[in-house]
Amino acid sequence: MSLSSVLRFYRFPSKQLVISATAIRYVSSASNKGSSSSCLSYPGKPKHSSSYQAIVIGAGHNGLVAAAYLQLAGFKKKFFNNPSIFLIKGGAAVTEEIIPGFHFSRASYLLSLLRPSIINDLELKKHGLKLHLRDPSSYTPLSTNHWKTGGARSLTLSSDIEFNRKQISKFSKHDAEAYENYEKWLSRLVAAIDPLIDSKTIDLNFPGSFYSNVKSLMAVAKSAYKLRKEIGSFYDLMTAPASKLLDQFFESEPLKVTIIVLHKATLATDAVIGAMMGPHSIGSGYVLLHHVMGGVEGKQGAWAYPEGGMGAVSNAMAKSAVEKGATIFTDQAIKEIMVGDDGSVAGVRLDDETEIFSKVVLSNATPHVTFVNLLPSGALPESYLNKVKSVDYTSPVTKINVALNALPNFLADPHQTLGMGKAAPHHRCTIHLNCEESHMLNKAFQQGQQGLIPDRPMIEMTIPSSLDSTISPKGCHVALLFTQYTPYELQNGVQWDDHWKEVYAKRIFQQIDEYAPGFQQSIVGYEVLTPPDLERIFGLTGGNIFHGAISLDQLYLSRPFSSWKAHNQRDHYPSLPRTPIKGLYICGSGAHPGGGVMGTPGRLAAEIVVEESRR
Repeated sequence: MSLSSVLRFYRFPSKQLVISATAIRYVSSASNKGSSSSCLSYPGKPKHSSSYQAIVIGAGHNGLVAAAYLQLAGFKKKFFNNPSIFLIKGGAAVTEEIIPGFHFSRASYLLSLLRPSIINDLELKKHGLKLHLRDPSSYTPLSTNHWKTGGARSLTLSSDIEFNRKQISKFSKHDAEAYENYEKWLSRLVAAIDPLIDSKTIDLNFPGSFYSNVKSLMAVAKSAYKLRKEIGSFYDLMTAPASKLLDQFFESEPLKVTIIVLHKATLATDAVIGAMMGPHSIGSGYVLLHHVMGGVEGKQGAWAYPEGGMGAVSNAMAKSAVEKGATIFTDQAIKEIMVGDDGSVAGVRLDDETEIFSKVVLSNATPHVTFVNLLPSGALPESYLNKVKSVDYTSPVTKINVALNALPNFLADPHQTLGMGKAAPHHRCTIHLNCEESHMLNKAFQQGQQGLIPDRPMIEMTIPSSLDSTISPKGCHVALLFTQYTPYELQNGVQWDDHWKEVYAKRIFQQIDEYAPGFQQSIVGYEVLTPPDLERIFGLTGGNIFHGAISLDQLYLSRPFSSWKAHNQRDHYPSLPRTPIKGLYICGSGAHPGGGVMGTPGRLAAEIVVEESRR
């Protein structure tokens, strides 16, 4: 994998020199053989013409979950004469030492959505998964030009109701009371849709066992029953802009820097994170729900840092899958999914032309990569391929991974023990910057839509080393910047080259300096990953972290596209994870229930494979 076009700088400890990526590629974990990065490493190569019960393309978290569940369900017993599940490299839940001594969750960076049942079933804690729960979890400092004499300068939110009431009361007593009702409302909605998240979608063709669809229908009925008193507000959530929903709970004076504007903007970031949507976009309410439906250690909505970075999640899953009989080869790349003369899947062809055979192939790649890039021409009906090509993969995200020799010291909450390298509670949080007013998010969104670098991009900063001392040298820290809204290509077709990446990074760093002076001087090195970089390095089509936008037209039965063949026909294609090609399944986030480090798409795909293998 070439990383030459990823902008990366390294500042030597003397701080006398800054060197560009072309001169310092050796800092990449791909070239640093001595690195202890937590990327999956299972070297080796399958033999030519070997056969496997199943092949999983992409050893990302969903692929690993699918393989482990196949083994757990006793899938190997059906074909006991053949070797076990075979997985090929991939995934965005990785940890890499891209700057010497600093270990970065290079793409995904927080854990909450991973289903507790998966953690338990796969015994991930037994296999090394250790989580650092964040509490408090959200910190929003105001820049100095938004300060008011005698007024609050920041907002911190935690899991403690009384703590939150005191924090919000600094801005508005009305909203302090409303916030508790808001959280209870979201909790009820999360509980109502949980059965849908953990079950297969209804297949409109009702193939195979009627019992399979009965279970899906029962999940729908259970959700409908739980929603019976919330149906109006749930409809609003699914269809209304996040800003409208928040207006119903909280005070709003959008043209003034008032108490609630800060609070609403903080909440609004959850409604647009990872999505090319503004707070006034229709459907942004569901994105808000998507990001609060998880939890850690039984605490709903909580988020955690995995010790060792996100790669530790993948490593624990890989150990579980291997223990159960799976075989992993992380040094191999797929050239093509092979299809037999009868139209069913036959196996895969590797880049070196090695052919591996299997009657079952699960793809953890995006639907676009799977159907357009990996299948031979003519393997799919044209109408189905057109649906695949219509999926929205627009991404607003540029991830900047930063190595620091000191913690940021925020003017809003100066920290006296920074010299000793000790983190304050707010350093453990997701730190929201450039969101004092909701209209700031909307302006950045509009500029990104026009192909412009926003004047003030939305910034979410996390500092996992504030709780996890294993990922950085003593006294130093890792900062992960999740920023929006950056277009895939700039206005007039201008591409993201090193110049524009540096321009963008400097804008981000300068604006962080407004909140925490000295941040730029504390930078040891950094890496900029724009949407094209996320696509090229991690296989995320369009740079979209969800394998396709989680918009209303790309959810549940329509994840990521509707299954009907044509407007004037009653026939439907199989709903994902099934595909029109017998034996080929989608087990990644492009299938229901969507993106995030959740694991459910992998588990559901495995269940369907096992179910169909028993017929």
